Amino acid sequence: MRVLVVDDERNIRHTLRVCLEGFGCEVREAATPEAALAALAQGPADLAFVDLRLGNASGLELLPRLLAESPALDVVLITAYATFDTAVEAVKRGARDYLPKPFTPAQIRHVLERAKAQRELSSHLGDLEGQLAQAVPEATLETASPAMHAAIGFITRAATSDAAVLLRGESGTGKGVLARALHSMSARRKRPFVTINCPTLSEQLLASELFGHARGAFTGAVKDQPGRVEQAEGGTLFLDEVAEMSPSLQAQLLRFLQEKQFERLGEGRTRKADVRVVAATHRDLEKDVAEGRFREDLMYRLNVLEVKLPALRERPEDLVPLARRFVAFFARAAQRPAPELSPATEAMLRAYPWPGNVRELRNALERALIVGPAGVVEPQAFPERIASAVGPGVSLGGPHTLEDVEREHILRVMASTPTLDEAARLLGIDASTLWRKRKKYESDAKPEA
Repeated sequence: MRVLVVDDERNIRHTLRVCLEGFGCEVREAATPEAALAALAQGPADLAFVDLRLGNASGLELLPRLLAESPALDVVLITAYATFDTAVEAVKRGARDYLPKPFTPAQIRHVLERAKAQRELSSHLGDLEGQLAQAVPEATLETASPAMHAAIGFITRAATSDAAVLLRGESGTGKGVLARALHSMSARRKRPFVTINCPTLSEQLLASELFGHARGAFTGAVKDQPGRVEQAEGGTLFLDEVAEMSPSLQAQLLRFLQEKQFERLGEGRTRKADVRVVAATHRDLEKDVAEGRFREDLMYRLNVLEVKLPALRERPEDLVPLARRFVAFFARAAQRPAPELSPATEAMLRAYPWPGNVRELRNALERALIVGPAGVVEPQAFPERIASAVGPGVSLGGPHTLEDVEREHILRVMASTPTLDEAARLLGIDASTLWRKRKKYESDAKPEA
């Protein structure tokens, strides 16, 4: 590791250098705050040991300046005047650890091992985040839709505050994705992002999941269990479909939003948590308030900042690009070349209203790549409700040519079989003949230049 030692006592600097170099570290020394900043300017460091008293200067005052110069730097404050208050203040200002003098080589080794383990964990988490981005293609915020641009711009501004945010929009529009984006852009991004899907749990289980429970609070509660509020400490709590909460839980949530206080189920002790709440709903909350299903005061507490997400049919500019991203993602997962969307398929995607929004589009394209032949995604690979969006298909006995009937039948068989050979076997023709027919259909589907 690259280590910077900042101490005004030459003997301490020398002792630390010998010890650190013995553990394989590359060491630089500085006796003053200015020398420490100059040393960082010459090259980055992984870890810094900083004395609390630097002559007339303060290591606590130097700490934020070091982190401003090198945000990834781990700082360990060292001092012969160790107090609890000093330790707390050091951590508040960004110190990773606190080491009282005199210290031993074993203590130095322990600090190094902890710092190395933390860096490896951070690297691992970064890799996982990258994998998540690859695993969730809809998580991209790329858009050509003015309405979606406005929503993302508002979220970007909202990320600078801790106010409650209410995300409104139809199911499947990406409210969860936007909630996670809000968290990742906020000052809380290094703390947990915790989700609760409110409609999936009974009232008692949802109360326990949200606020936790004490042992014996209900049948099966064999031990104390913290809730999601405590798990989200310092971070963001996302309440998906918050309008499905019962009236009694709404009252508990309102109290938590107002006072940041709560009790675990079956426990009298009042607890506190520093959590930002982001909620989402597809319901008309104003109507629910008027009909007595949702508390008006809670609605106002939740929608300090309100964002309306457009339905997929309201952002036609994004439909085909999003579909192509899904196709590329599912093809990569199947370790096969990404097929093209035929012009007929693109027309069908634009014609269908997508009541299930982005979630329905994702599922439809995953199915299409499973049942459809490789090369080109045709409308026949989609469920009938979607494929019929551009008009009725060919039907037996209808006003169609024999060639039209043959083409429709061949494409449907190909869409329902895993391989070209299997389709040829069912059709009773040679695979090479079927291959030529498919190429002809693909050529016929391409627009004229």
